[in-house]
Amino acid sequence: MIVIGGGLAGLSAGVALAESGWQVKLFELRPYLGGRATSYVLPSGEHVDNCQHVTLGCCTNLDDFYRRVGSANKVKFFDRLFFLDPQGRSGAMQAGILPAPFHMTGSFATFAPLSLGDKLSIARAMMRILFTGGKPKEVATPAGISMLDWLKSQKQTPRAIERFWRVVLVSALDEELDRTDARFGIDVFWKAFLSNRTGYRMGVPAVPLAELYDGCRVAIEKKGGEVTLRAPVRGIRVVNGAIAAIQFDNGREESADAYVFAVPHTALDNLLQEEIKAANPALASLDKIKVSPITGVHFWFDRPVANEPFVTLLDTNVQWVFNKTALYHPGELSFRGPDLPAREGRPEESAVSSGQYLQLVISASYDLLKKSREEIIDLCLKEIRQALPAAGEAQLIKATVIKEASATFSPEPGVDRFRPAQTTNTPGLFLAGDWTATGWPATMEGAVRSGYLAAEAVLRSAGSPAKFLQPDLSASGFSRLFK
Repeated sequence: MIVIGGGLAGLSAGVALAESGWQVKLFELRPYLGGRATSYVLPSGEHVDNCQHVTLGCCTNLDDFYRRVGSANKVKFFDRLFFLDPQGRSGAMQAGILPAPFHMTGSFATFAPLSLGDKLSIARAMMRILFTGGKPKEVATPAGISMLDWLKSQKQTPRAIERFWRVVLVSALDEELDRTDARFGIDVFWKAFLSNRTGYRMGVPAVPLAELYDGCRVAIEKKGGEVTLRAPVRGIRVVNGAIAAIQFDNGREESADAYVFAVPHTALDNLLQEEIKAANPALASLDKIKVSPITGVHFWFDRPVANEPFVTLLDTNVQWVFNKTALYHPGELSFRGPDLPAREGRPEESAVSSGQYLQLVISASYDLLKKSREEIIDLCLKEIRQALPAAGEAQLIKATVIKEASATFSPEPGVDRFRPAQTTNTPGLFLAGDWTATGWPATMEGAVRSGYLAAEAVLRSAGSPAKFLQPDLSASGFSRLFK
């Protein structure tokens, strides 16, 4: 078995197949595992995440994968989500004593950044989602409708849209509301906020992202498999309509009984020969799946400026602020590293002898793609100093900007029409990736689901079916009446 790609999709497929007795050879283009959800190792030994990735309580397959590879204890879950607006008004969302779907009623009622009118309009839309079990019939069309159009049809106030729906969904789906299929947006609120009491809980890695995948290599190699890094695929040799070998540098070829391609859809489109594409009409529309950017900004201050482990900012370009110092070293506010200049696109050494390290996240960051590193830093620093008064007195020692122009596929209305299944018409060829047909948008959960589905397809084709895909988090409380 050959797996091409060491992101979450390839790793989950590889680990599942290794556990099933297959000898897995996994090849990754980059010098590290994790794909887009990883971190860079710096000469000082520090890590800087490519972009902050989080999980939610409703991400059952990602949770299963972390447990399989021994990383479950490296993710810390939080019950409280903290929000802050430019006027200094704060709000928190957390479960109270009531059963689902009313468990967040208390914190929602006292949420200062929203007016009573805003809250009533949100409640109406939430009841629509609840009464339909997360599946309103008006969004169940092949072409889809945008989340923004659906919200307007539910008579949401402008501030409710901007300060509630957009804040949650742009971060969760990496796309603006007018370019997001309403089905995905509604699914987020049903699974994370309405169907049960724990789906909204946010899990944040307490270690650099790369450390989450240490157990993946072990899980594959202890079953007799191999993991090879810095191994770009140069071509595919096809014989009689089937894959005969994968071609690498220096004329090297590798053959197997089955192949799982767990690469971005744009890379797959460039890699596959016309012969394979012709045999698989489902792959003809890969170019219709668009991409969306994420920008990560890293700030090192000379002193602590934030108390919360993370905070959501309202009405700003910066959407999330993660206190990496507190997340990595609770109670410890110091880190070391030489003073080196930053370089756009790749992080360098931290430059602080004592202080605090913050990571800022801007999803769907189309407007930032053409801005310079200096412009982005100035913009974000101004917003941070307005939101966090202590930052006004602090000195910014160093900053790094990491742009991911193709961070995720765009969950545009109707995009599911173009997402292929994990199986193909080509013997031995299987697909994995969050962009395949998983029922989920471009998330780590979606990537793991695709890997599990690909592993199931391989085993099914070999006559030894097995089940890896985990069920969704069960509805609880009164929400069970609407499922």
